[in-house]
Amino acid sequence: MENYDLIVIGSGPAGRRAAIQAAKIGRSVLVVENRLRVGGVSVHTGTIPSKTLRETVLNLSGWRERGFYGLAYRVKKDIEGKDLGARLRMTLDHEIDVLEHQFARNGVRTVAGKARFVDPHTIAVKNGGDSEYSFGFANAVIAVGTAPYRPRHIPFNETSVFDSDNVASDPRVPKSLTVVGAGVIGLEYATIFSAMDVPVTLVEPREQFLEFIDREIIEEFVHELRKRGMQLRLGVKVETVEIDNQGWTVSTLSDGRKIRTEMLLYAAGRVGATAGLGLETCGLEADDRGRLKVDAKTFQTTVPHIYAAGDVIGFPSLASTSMEQGRIAACHAFGAPMPPAPEYFPYGIYAVPEISTVGLTEAEVKAKNIPYECGIARFRETSRGHIMGLQGGMMKLIFSLKTRRLLGAHIIGEGATELVHIGQAVLNLKGTVDYFVENAFNYPTLAEAYKIAALDAFNRMPGRDVGGASAIN
Repeated sequence: MENYDLIVIGSGPAGRRAAIQAAKIGRSVLVVENRLRVGGVSVHTGTIPSKTLRETVLNLSGWRERGFYGLAYRVKKDIEGKDLGARLRMTLDHEIDVLEHQFARNGVRTVAGKARFVDPHTIAVKNGGDSEYSFGFANAVIAVGTAPYRPRHIPFNETSVFDSDNVASDPRVPKSLTVVGAGVIGLEYATIFSAMDVPVTLVEPREQFLEFIDREIIEEFVHELRKRGMQLRLGVKVETVEIDNQGWTVSTLSDGRKIRTEMLLYAAGRVGATAGLGLETCGLEADDRGRLKVDAKTFQTTVPHIYAAGDVIGFPSLASTSMEQGRIAACHAFGAPMPPAPEYFPYGIYAVPEISTVGLTEAEVKAKNIPYECGIARFRETSRGHIMGLQGGMMKLIFSLKTRRLLGAHIIGEGATELVHIGQAVLNLKGTVDYFVENAFNYPTLAEAYKIAALDAFNRMPGRDVGGASAIN
């Protein structure tokens, strides 16, 4: 039986970062992936496919140019599933090649197969046939990710009723679409299909969605969705889904209404992919959603030499944070120095329009009783926004009145997930409103919105220099 310093189960963002970090400090590492090729959910059915699909749709639909050329503008008149799939396959092949090379360059061994714990220091890997191989380990990282939640009353058939994994792996362009679930995944797919002018109805049992995002950003987002005709059914549940004699889906809601669409995407939650891992043999137990509980600082499970990272431990379930969790777990396992995690990290929601945010929301600032001021900038107010033909998009900055420090940056619109990193840096470096007011930004850029939003707040803040920076505005 081969023995390793670290065995990582799963090769998504958390698993790959844990494995490479351990290899870089001279440890022997084995990565077990239940797919034939590495990459995990992130590469094969999650992050990379959905973002590739988004970019393809925005390009082929001419979405970004409609501000100039009108709502009828199209780069390609009839977009088909094969148009979406071509770019997807090219992107996935490239991502996998890069990852395989990265593992090889760092001396990380990979094996394909389903892993299960035999005891607290041994796993068995079955690779399709009847053969099973055992490997010993000093430490392990469970980074198996999640799988779509598939309730029994939803008739998944992969022809008209899909979950978020199979809708990404074999994209189609339906005549109409129902999306169940207004979480991050549901909203991303709902808005991507809507950008192709597919009539979309979004169903969400809660009255509100994305509660962790600043409400003013969500209000802007909802306005954008309604403006382009998306139907929002909030506060109602899908009681039943049936397939009619034409193969279309008919959803009955808890308020009695019915929705008939050619396709239905069920995206109401995901569960940790821990079934079949044999957790009981090593003293671990998952919760009712298949997730594992860990120490928030070290990512150790209740069995100290076994760690868990990524989506399998729950919120925030972001690729970026999963990578950091995997790195921290590997460092802690082998006593390597661990710089403290940043206090604030950005969220990115790749909807159309995209949303990104870092720091405190206005509601959180109020709850902490922090005296504050907000500044708003509309992208259409910037020269770059005019050049790009942007009709929507905004940035909201929140500052402390006492310390003048940036407390939160919240963005919706083109480039939001890129722009947010300026706010992230200033926030974690404890920068103030004066940074934005006193520094020059490239012109014309959307980043200029930081100065506009900062001046908007600055001009209402007490103690400002009337003859100085405020004269700019």
